[in-house]
Amino acid sequence: MTKRATAAALIAAALLALTACEGTDTSSSDSSGSSSKSIPTADDKADNTGTPKKAETASLPDTAGKGLQSAQDQAQGAGFYSLTSHDALGRGRMQAFDRNWKVCAQSPKAGEHPTDVKVDFAAVKLEEDCPAEDAGAAPEAASGTMPDFKGKAVKVARAALDSSTSITVNDASEQGRMVLMESNWQVCTQEPAAGAKLDGQPVTFTAVKFEESC
Repeated sequence: MTKRATAAALIAAALLALTACEGTDTSSSDSSGSSSKSIPTADDKADNTGTPKKAETASLPDTAGKGLQSAQDQAQGAGFYSLTSHDALGRGRMQAFDRNWKVCAQSPKAGEHPTDVKVDFAAVKLEEDCPAEDAGAAPEAASGTMPDFKGKAVKVARAALDSSTSITVNDASEQGRMVLMESNWQVCTQEPAAGAKLDGQPVTFTAVKFEESC
């Protein structure tokens, strides 16, 4: 065999070896050259025995009476990051500035919990007193029957009705005021009355501010 033929045979053998090596690579690349990783399966999240790994647990502190911002910081410091809050007075107000609110209660209560649990703080403004019971549960959606909204925030009443409902809100004091911040107004009267069948008819409320009497 000539030197030229030998060299050609060596090159061909090298190319075959390179092709075989590339055939064993299971990763893929996009046009930019970055590799795409496979999505972990349930087996990847299990230990060597095949048993799914348990969520980490930690001690959730008692934050009642603390400022909402401080309560959130302490919960995060303990390892809890799924946090939410709501108006304990049931007026549907947003906690836009956490430092202006204080915690009345929390769910779950203080103690050992999985760190991925959602922690919900029931809060009121700093100058307000906490209610005897948390009134901030989300209202049940009206399903064909008109609920009794008397004493509830206009914002809460609106949220409970279908979004297609035509709603009119009038000042019950007859001062002709515009009801702009609906979380600051409470329902005095309603039409249709509580228990009436709801089938797309318009709804009318009269309301006053929470510090006023109907």
